[in-house]
Amino acid sequence: MILLKLISILSVCTLMFSCSSQSESNVTQSSAGLKAKKELAAESELYTGPQYRNAFANPKDTSLPNILLIGDSISIGYTVEVRKKLRGHADVFRIPANGRYASYGEKNLKKWLGDKKWDVIHFNWGLWDICYRHNESKEQGHRDKIRGKLTATPKQYKTSMENIVAQLLRSKAKLIWCNTTPVPKFEAGRKVGDALKYNAIANEVMSRHDIAINDLHAHASLKLPAIMKKRGDVHFTKKGYSYLAEKVSAEIRRACK
Repeated sequence: MILLKLISILSVCTLMFSCSSQSESNVTQSSAGLKAKKELAAESELYTGPQYRNAFANPKDTSLPNILLIGDSISIGYTVEVRKKLRGHADVFRIPANGRYASYGEKNLKKWLGDKKWDVIHFNWGLWDICYRHNESKEQGHRDKIRGKLTATPKQYKTSMENIVAQLLRSKAKLIWCNTTPVPKFEAGRKVGDALKYNAIANEVMSRHDIAINDLHAHASLKLPAIMKKRGDVHFTKKGYSYLAEKVSAEIRRACK
């Protein structure tokens, strides 16, 4: 009787050890399989380079077409997403600063263009030009559309745009003008509708020189206010910048054909 009990206990222990070994084997195989799957992914799919995290970290120059993005904080916001969408098709660079207003761009353009051969230049000025500022305002950037002074009058803006286009044409690159995105209600230093007025001025200049126009204003308007960063803010959410990048990258692809 005692012998039978001992045999029974030994059988149970053997079975438990067998199950435990099989379980450990399954875990090991599962981990190995997961590791193998991770290694299958191409490094380029992971967007690991600094250019995919920082708008100002320009990529290494390759044999791909060279694209230059020029603009203010809106363009800074969509730069990284444009790089991702054009990966393998173009090297996307941007100017090393906020482009601010048109007369500022006019003065710095030669330096920004440098001696690199640009295939496509996508450019914009506008939101800074239509901004009213007053030195006593407590708003960010001293914005104040009630008491403030307009950064650039329509006439000043047109003159700067004419001079900018003259410089850009000498680069021999394909040019894409990007319409200024909308000004929402409750913006502290800009008036609703002014973006459209200045876009009309720029579009007249571009049309005269047969320069392609990317109507990012109309594109953004389709998703507002959902992609707006906050009420009264001209900036966009992360998803909003990705949405803008779709249009920008599509226009650049078209120009590269």
